[in-house]
Amino acid sequence: MKTKYIYILLLGLLPILNIGCEDRLNIEKHGNLGGQEDFYKTDADAMQALASLYSSWGGNYYNWYLTKNLLADDIWCGGGSRGDNASMEQLNEYTFDTDHGMVQGMYSGMYSIIYKANLIIDLLAPDSDVKKRAVAEAKFFRAWANFELVTLFGTAPVVDHLLQPSEYRQGNSTPEALWAIIESDLGDAINSGVLPSKADANDSETTIRVTREVAQAMLGKAYLFQNKYADAASILDKVIESGKYKLYEGDYDMLLHVVANGSSESMLEVQKRNDSEQAWSQMTMTFIMTGWRSDKLNISWDAMSYIATGTYGFFNPRKSLYDAFVAVEGADGYRLNSTMRSYPQMEAIGITVQPGASMIGHEGYFMWKNRTLREDCVYDASYFQALQYINLRVMRYAEVLLLAAEAHVMGGNKDKALNYINQTRTRARLTPLTSVTLDDVKTEKRLELCLESVRFQDLVRWGDAETALAEQGKQISAFSLNGAEVLFNNSTYGFKAKHKLLPIPRKELDLNPNMEQNDNW
Repeated sequence: MKTKYIYILLLGLLPILNIGCEDRLNIEKHGNLGGQEDFYKTDADAMQALASLYSSWGGNYYNWYLTKNLLADDIWCGGGSRGDNASMEQLNEYTFDTDHGMVQGMYSGMYSIIYKANLIIDLLAPDSDVKKRAVAEAKFFRAWANFELVTLFGTAPVVDHLLQPSEYRQGNSTPEALWAIIESDLGDAINSGVLPSKADANDSETTIRVTREVAQAMLGKAYLFQNKYADAASILDKVIESGKYKLYEGDYDMLLHVVANGSSESMLEVQKRNDSEQAWSQMTMTFIMTGWRSDKLNISWDAMSYIATGTYGFFNPRKSLYDAFVAVEGADGYRLNSTMRSYPQMEAIGITVQPGASMIGHEGYFMWKNRTLREDCVYDASYFQALQYINLRVMRYAEVLLLAAEAHVMGGNKDKALNYINQTRTRARLTPLTSVTLDDVKTEKRLELCLESVRFQDLVRWGDAETALAEQGKQISAFSLNGAEVLFNNSTYGFKAKHKLLPIPRKELDLNPNMEQNDNW
């Protein structure tokens, strides 16, 4: 029977096979299969291009997040053993060079975002509100990427349009040129009249995309990094006084979990969805990398009922971070115990180190605020830890309050600074301050935003990096049932003056003779 059907099918195909080549290639065109000149015409094209830009931005989160946190002083690199991820150890210990893959990925990733933004800005005619909003959002993301380039690399080229082949080999720019385009782009986005504001602080739908207040917050941050304190204070005040955002009022240790996705505190997040059909398309390794090294732990059934396991243990908090919390809050501090846990606290909930196991890059402290819960995962299975749907936090309202507090401290308005810093302290269940200094803001920002990708750039701009990071990587600790001990001593380690700017990746210099390396690399 099957042979009969195949025979009939072949008979039906014979007339087609006898038609000439020209006829067979004369196929009617369906859909837009053209190039750039045929696209960027309609509102639908604008939305498709914008979705691609958001995807590129979100796709760079993993490298952006890991690189900046490894460079700061909050965490040990960790992992399963020494050398488990040599490139991450090099960042954490300041032994990386101009060939470092993650530094290269950070650099090229920012330009991939800029390229997608330039496609929209240059090729979309802003003749509808949909297209105008797409252009405004593209300018926001171009500014966001340039902010990372100027604060990390300093002299990266300005690419403010789609380059022609003759322009591909751009030379170094200056920080001033990069800051100018950041301010210009954010100003254009804010003044476009098409970026929406939230309906109220609890509006979780509008925050799926960039709002007017997020663009204002980013501009305020850019002003502050340039020591333009009055400008920073003025625009950050507008964000705060708008009433469109407020600190999350739920349990503090739920702040970085699914329950707080799109919360009143959420400003800029990479969106994730609890959709099993799209789970693999939105996979991120962020949480599987930064969770505890669970294969070296005994985890009770009770703990496993709500905590997702199967994680790799690359981000372990340092004792110095724990001590910084204790100095402000005491060992029983609400925010401390919502952020990290000591080993005795882990034992109390049934989590212990396996006999004979040694946890490299560890001093007996465990991150708690970013532990992934079973309820955060698309699939309730340990090996699907990568398939979580926690929105990836980029900026939250607490950062805006502390940026504004710093701007007012430096500008002399201590009353406003005190009000803003006390909002985060009150949420942390701390006694309000009666006066405020820059050191108070620095301390509060470290505790409130630890492991949230702001610390390294803050240390550099404050001039504190050479002191705070001078001995990072000198000794590598390990934790076992015998406690914490120094396992390795390195002869090369620590932040040096050259690290104030990361190196322009050597690959870029090899391809572009018009580029020069940053000083001392």
